[in-house]
Formats: sequence, structure tokens, C-alpha cells
Amino acid sequence: MFDSANSVPASDSTRVFRMPADDATAPDLMKSVTINAPVLSIVKGPQVGASFELEGPEISLGRDPNSSIFLNDMTVSRSHAKIVVNGKGAMVEDLGSLNGTWVDGAIVNAAPLHDGSTLQIGTFTLVYHEKQPKARIETGE
Repeated sequence: MFDSANSVPASDSTRVFRMPADDATAPDLMKSVTINAPVLSIVKGPQVGASFELEGPEISLGRDPNSSIFLNDMTVSRSHAKIVVNGKGAMVEDLGSLNGTWVDGAIVNAAPLHDGSTLQIGTFTLVYHEKQPKARIETGE
């Protein structure tokens, strides 16, 4: 709601918008792949279908061709984010990017990644996989 006299929001409250977690348009590219290390798969945006094994303790993501994961699009900062992998799991950290880093629909400075987490960087949507997806059981109904 806007204050019609000043064309500004009537409230100074901050609102958080989240994308639905069950995005039916994002294909599961890893359903038939054996996973030996954590993997990021691009499911939307340029380079769709590309998957990257997260090898090493720190993985850089950005528009810089020297990034561990090179995301070639102007909506991505040169040094956009990094993923730190250790014995406790994986964490993504935004590196002061212009468009921000989003995990599961919320903008974050830093956040843990869990199996199936979505990561939005610019026009890219990536899915984090840390283990083999579970097979579906057909009930025959």
C-alpha cells in the first residue's frame, strides 16, 4: 500500500518474499547419477544442464573466468559467492555481490546448504546435491 501524496510505501516494514520450494519447472538432473562428492547442477538460466563437483574446501562462484564455477552472465558479479565444504557440511557466503545470493528463496549473506537446496545467483538457479537421491517406490495404485 502506498501513501498517495508521497508515492512511497505507507509502511517502513521489511517484507521477505520466498519462492515455492516445490518448483515443478526445475528438473532433477541428478536422479540417475552416482554422486561421489557434493554437486551443484544448473537447472535454470544460461548453461542449464551443467553440473560441477565441489572438490576442495572452498569453491568460488562468479563471472570471473578464474572462478571455480564460472557463471558467464552479466547478472553475476565477478566474485559473487563462495562455498565452503568441511566435515560439518557446506555453507554458501555472498561476497558483496550486486544482485545478492539466494538460498531456498531467501536472500542471504551466508547460509548452510542441505541436500536439495536451491541456490539463485543472478539468472542462474542451481541445486545442491550431497548424496544419492532416494529411489521412488511405486505403490501400484
